[in-house]
Amino acid sequence: MRLLETLLEDLPAGEIRDVRMGLRWTAVVVEVTGDLRCGLCSSQVHPETVHGEPLNPFAGALDRMPAGEVARFALEPNQPSLASLGVAALNALLPEPPHSMSADVNAEQRLREHGAGKRVAVVGHFPFVPRLREAVGQLFVLELNPREGDLPAAQAPEILPDCEVIAITGLALANHTLESLLALCPPEAQVMVLGPSTPLSPRLFDFGVRWISGSVVEDVERVLKTVSQGGNFRQIHRAGVRLVTLDRERWQGRAA
Repeated sequence: MRLLETLLEDLPAGEIRDVRMGLRWTAVVVEVTGDLRCGLCSSQVHPETVHGEPLNPFAGALDRMPAGEVARFALEPNQPSLASLGVAALNALLPEPPHSMSADVNAEQRLREHGAGKRVAVVGHFPFVPRLREAVGQLFVLELNPREGDLPAAQAPEILPDCEVIAITGLALANHTLESLLALCPPEAQVMVLGPSTPLSPRLFDFGVRWISGSVVEDVERVLKTVSQGGNFRQIHRAGVRLVTLDRERWQGRAA
């Protein structure tokens, strides 16, 4: 949990203004010094959840809790829905990166550029996988629920140490596997954490990440409506989300 604890440090104080726990996505809106911010995370449900059991024992009371307290639900080891809620709150509390330090470049484009002729691993089956397979040297897709052509996620220790470019879903933060996956990546690998669940925090650079590819919610009202109506990310993206990527080298050059 060291990575998660690091991300939870020094978050600004905020008030919960809205929470939507949709079928596919969880969204949290916070108010920080008068500004509304919205964070996203892919919704998780424990596979052994019994019908009738509450997915959120704090339902109806979240708007009376400090946003930082809700963000710490990300550490919840046994209730995946709460962990998703916590990561969404964490993402909402993080300040938007300066435009000068972020690029409106999506993850697929970066992976195509840097994966040509190389061994590439993607943890999580993203919609761009078939296109990426044609653009890189060799592609390994690791997935908890493998589709045709995927490998089981349990094979990560066999695959990741031999790859040159590695992309890991931001959902791995919410299911508490991100830190162990990053530890499997060779030091020379170009590593990306991607997807709307990804915190846009430069602290990820300290854990060996080269690119942080996440999202900024620009139209909060439309995105909340789409989340509530069970929208997938393509629909949420159209509703008002901008994809951004932070580059470690560019960020460190700014700091220097």
